[in-house]
Amino acid sequence: MPERQADIASSDSSHAGLVPAIVELLRDASIEINVQDVPRLEVSRAFLSPGTKVYVSHLPKQTWQETGAACRAVHDAGFVPVPHIPTRLLPDAATFDSILADFVGSAVQEVLLIAGDYPQALGPYPAVTDVLRSGLLAAHGLKRVSVAGHPEGHPVVSPAELRQAEHAKDELATQAGQELTFLTQFFFEPAPFLAWVQDLRAREIGARIVGGLAGPARASTLFKFAVRCGVGPSIRALGTRPTALLKLVGEHGPDRVIRALAQSRSTGETDFNGIHFFCFGGYLRTCEWLHQAARGDVRLNDHGGFDVGVGSTT
Repeated sequence: MPERQADIASSDSSHAGLVPAIVELLRDASIEINVQDVPRLEVSRAFLSPGTKVYVSHLPKQTWQETGAACRAVHDAGFVPVPHIPTRLLPDAATFDSILADFVGSAVQEVLLIAGDYPQALGPYPAVTDVLRSGLLAAHGLKRVSVAGHPEGHPVVSPAELRQAEHAKDELATQAGQELTFLTQFFFEPAPFLAWVQDLRAREIGARIVGGLAGPARASTLFKFAVRCGVGPSIRALGTRPTALLKLVGEHGPDRVIRALAQSRSTGETDFNGIHFFCFGGYLRTCEWLHQAARGDVRLNDHGGFDVGVGSTT
């Protein structure tokens, strides 16, 4: 037993430098809301720093006007709104132009372009690259744009097509003088993301890279969204293995993944720019968890993660 305690103490000491790296990631993290979360924005001001980037999702049957109103509420709360734009829902260039005008009038300076989970495009934008080529973002003065990243692949798009699209998006944004960010689908294991980052950099893609993570949530909720969003074959295969899912995502949030990402970035092994939180209906819960962790109230544990709200190791 004394030997075991000594091993744990030695391990904690050798990893103590990870706490600042973890806290840095959490302090700079962005977060996502949906329109139902708008009434909670005022309360969240007690947890999130002013200027936090808040992405506004676009749910099925949601109107563009509702998205614009949510962006105005995000801005009024002191945060930076970034609306989702599923490009396949854009019926024509004139409508898109009007949408962008409304968003910019709502203090939007960046948008997230996604093709959207729709089998057919309503208009001329079946792919994100079609929007980037249109020139409409630049026409409205938008100098920053986020696009989806898929480190674990895509259910209906081949790896070769994904790699080609990544290069095209980076090139188009560079030509337009826009800062591009790859914001990934959420993942539960760090290795595929870290390998994907290294691959992007090896191909001289210089865009910002942000890893999407699931905020603290019940395992059943995480699994439901993972299957719905097509997150990784390793996750979809867990349909009959709920105990394996619990082991993978943990019972207390994304701490193990964050710790691994912080360690990789702090050692210079990988070059990515930050993390983003998907809340899955638990917006305030995620905000409060972030608040505690980002102020350094974390302690590394011997399970490969960290505990929040128990006092810092520093």
